[in-house]
Amino acid sequence: MTTELPYDFIAIGIGPFNLGLACLAEPLGTRSLFLDRKAEFSWHPGMLLDGTTLQNPFLADLVSMADPTSRFSYLNYCKQQGRLYNYYIRENWYLSRQEFDRYCKWAAAQLDNLRYQHDVQEVWYDESLPGYVLAGVRGDTGEGFQYRCRKLVIGIGGVPHIPVCCSPGDARQAVHTSGYLDSREALQRCRSITVIGSGQSGAEVFQDLLEQAPQHGYQLNWVTRAPRFFQMENAKLTLELISPDYGRYFYGLGEGVKQQILDDQRSIYNGINQSLIERIYQTLDERQQQGLSGARLLPNLALQQCRREGGGQWQLEFQHGQTGARYGHATDGLVFATGYRYQLPSFIEGIRARIRWDAQGRYAASPNWAVDHQDREIYVQNVGLHSHGLTNPDLGLACWRNGRLLNELTGRDAYPCEARTTYQDFQPPADSGFVALGPGSASA
Repeated sequence: MTTELPYDFIAIGIGPFNLGLACLAEPLGTRSLFLDRKAEFSWHPGMLLDGTTLQNPFLADLVSMADPTSRFSYLNYCKQQGRLYNYYIRENWYLSRQEFDRYCKWAAAQLDNLRYQHDVQEVWYDESLPGYVLAGVRGDTGEGFQYRCRKLVIGIGGVPHIPVCCSPGDARQAVHTSGYLDSREALQRCRSITVIGSGQSGAEVFQDLLEQAPQHGYQLNWVTRAPRFFQMENAKLTLELISPDYGRYFYGLGEGVKQQILDDQRSIYNGINQSLIERIYQTLDERQQQGLSGARLLPNLALQQCRREGGGQWQLEFQHGQTGARYGHATDGLVFATGYRYQLPSFIEGIRARIRWDAQGRYAASPNWAVDHQDREIYVQNVGLHSHGLTNPDLGLACWRNGRLLNELTGRDAYPCEARTTYQDFQPPADSGFVALGPGSASA
């Protein structure tokens, strides 16, 4: 059983967001600890495909947007690897997934306050501290541990989402993009493969399977309920919606308005990057010229039923979103590119009464991501698309959020944000010449 003096804060989960928090906290001298049940840092290992890239520029690393002088920056990583001039000459604005994973592993290896194979199972509040106690089991030794802290940061990320029309038994046999690489060889032995979902991950898997289709001879289908396979919108003024200024504006809007906005902004955060769409189209065109089509792209089809027969074949039923017609489809291989959903960790039960919840049972976070009733003890990472909008999941805004979190956690504004981050005014300011004639209903 491990016991130590109380930490200033403990963060649960070591993904890119909390890893960035650890990097920015390191020079501040705060006493912090980061726990994760994984054996080591890993970032979507099932999707580290050759040729796949991030959708954010390399400046969206762990630290640069808060502190470009940090020793944990990607450019310093290149320098330490002896690759700075190679990177300069290559002019590579977007990192590959594999390179980002290697960079994060490099940063993690320099921190001595990360504890892997630490599965947090219970958290409770201790009035005598006052603060929180975290207890759990170490995966490497089976020993129990216990740590105490003044404040908490919860950043455990989402879990792979399988459509609810799949029974629990079938869902356990389904391939999700999160485990694609481990399943690729088995999929390629199938006579037919169907990929469901048209975001970036779905497109990456489809392209990977499409490139290998002639060698393996399978029929490949790509299905989405969306009305089209759409490109991620990245015009400059559109990208201002992924900024601190817009994040603050969005937070102040009414709940119903926020959902309407998020539905309208789907092409910003759920689309496919242009270079990948071009690669897919080029490959499809080359296959057609070679007389080797073997691929179908089917928009407007929403999955209604999904079951696996005794022989291993999947029986699917879809409904067309515009005509209402229903279609059956049988496939040997099935890949769900259906994203991730947040799942409340079991340890939350011990502190549920100290947390503020909204009407849908979600965290009701403050502007600075505090979810406890006092707005100064429990903070969340990447759990608030509904409250904070596009700024919530974006890697490029992680440094801004971590800077604000460290201000809350330490009482020191070590990483102040620029006073203005956009050219747009999302609500007319007092000196704009636009005079408010009455309160608006949208923000009520």
